[in-house]
Amino acid sequence: MRTTRTKASWLVTAVAGAALSAGCGGTVSSTPTAASSATASPAPFGQRDVQADLEAAAAAAGAPEGLTELGPDPSPGPGETEKKRKLAALIARLSPCTVSWTHDRADSASSASKPDPSRKQLELVLSNLAARGWKKSGAAKEVPVRDRGTYFMATYKKQGWTLYARHNTLSTWSQSSATVTEDACFDRLTDEEAALLED
Repeated sequence: MRTTRTKASWLVTAVAGAALSAGCGGTVSSTPTAASSATASPAPFGQRDVQADLEAAAAAAGAPEGLTELGPDPSPGPGETEKKRKLAALIARLSPCTVSWTHDRADSASSASKPDPSRKQLELVLSNLAARGWKKSGAAKEVPVRDRGTYFMATYKKQGWTLYARHNTLSTWSQSSATVTEDACFDRLTDEEAALLED
């Protein structure tokens, strides 16, 4: 089993550097009810809807199935420090507000003449998400990682959720990921909770 900090790493990556100011009011998945009528307001866009969008976009891009994960629910082990117990409790509370997707490749060596195939696949995933209503937020960025590879990042938004797409390319390995967080949930973090995530 991964450690609490490892389980939190993708979550911390998503919120690092963001303006976070607590509690999680995660939206439940939209499910039709027998009593719904034509005049009823549309169901909220929830965690399961985000997961469905990610899975459909990844499948259409040819990525393997089963790579999405709903928010982690870490349990601190015996003997953990008070700080780690607080972090585990916070991440458990934020669990309904997050969805992640990660795809690693160990055969993705790239060069000027041979682009990284997993980067192209991430671009297809993002294109498929755009077709499902996800809007790009700001300009995408790509920066070199010394002389070993590149780091790409882009942000998309849809109905109160923010998707942080990342891609690391190194000489023999690459990783594509998307971490999605519910805006209202993370906007309610206290300064103390934000600092706990960023530590």
